[in-house]
Amino acid sequence: MGAIDYLPHYTYADYKLFEGAWELYEGHPIAMSPSPMITHQALASFIITQLTNSIDECDRCLVLGEEDYRVNEDTVLRPDVVLICDEPHDAYITKAPEIVVEILSKSTAKNDENYKFKKYEQEKVGYYVLVYPGELRAKVYKLVDGKYDKQGDYSTQSYKFTDTLCNASIDFNKVFKRFRK
Repeated sequence: MGAIDYLPHYTYADYKLFEGAWELYEGHPIAMSPSPMITHQALASFIITQLTNSIDECDRCLVLGEEDYRVNEDTVLRPDVVLICDEPHDAYITKAPEIVVEILSKSTAKNDENYKFKKYEQEKVGYYVLVYPGELRAKVYKLVDGKYDKQGDYSTQSYKFTDTLCNASIDFNKVFKRFRK
């Protein structure tokens, strides 16, 4: 048996009792970083604004920041930004979002690029966007035949998420412009 086999296994019921900011990876609690830096929060706000404005006429979708996505009884993720459609208004997200955006930091990059990448792919999240604040760049991945296909790197371009219910879009030039020197 490995060392991880001796760790307690937690469920969503346990997770709801945790104090502070956590995620739950297959029953194992993962502490989230302290409050994100100003750049992180600003980028999340700009992305939320871009997505919200792009789906303004759609009454079936919502854009949310830092909302629990309950994948199953022992896995709860908290993406930085999500686009959800036709979702019941519960205490958490209950089905795969159409778009998930994670804004990377030194402390979260490994989880965002590996564990969450695989988990969102497995759960059939339509698009996964990784934002690199230090590089003012985003990588967009689209789910194609059950696997993520990299659509490109974006810094000054727009991207239209054509396979979303409301055809959402993000203008990355507007997202990053305040941080360019």
